[in-house]
Amino acid sequence: MDSEVKLHLSRAEDEFLLANQDLKISTDAKTKEVLGIVKEKTFYYSVISHAYYSIFHTAKAYLLSKDIKIELPNEHQKTYNEFKKLINSGRLNKQLLNIYETETTKAEALLNILFLEKKKRGLFTYNVKSEANLPYARESIENARKFISAIKLILENSS
Repeated sequence: MDSEVKLHLSRAEDEFLLANQDLKISTDAKTKEVLGIVKEKTFYYSVISHAYYSIFHTAKAYLLSKDIKIELPNEHQKTYNEFKKLINSGRLNKQLLNIYETETTKAEALLNILFLEKKKRGLFTYNVKSEANLPYARESIENARKFISAIKLILENSS
């Protein structure tokens, strides 16, 4: 596997780890006490943001594995557009068919996860009070887990 692909996968894993840790800090009273954080304080916006970035870096790793390099500016939009092109072309469907058992969890599900997480990152990071975001934070972590797992399996099987 290419070193740049590995770098993005490593960043994706780091972001996923941070999302999980921020959720733990936000929901676990003992952790808050140890860290000296008031019990009312939460970091759900950070969970959503880190989960999005884990998906973003995973998508970039996959694109790089297909020799698709994304340049600035508009890196996030370009990454999404290129990922969508691969799904629409059917290049990703065949691989995902081998991974998932049902039609609903194939490539279209991954595209929807990436799109929804990108949209949520903007909405919930900048526009909503953190305390209201617990269900969305949990959903973001689950979506990131699914996305990362599927793409990593594809990359491992293509090596």
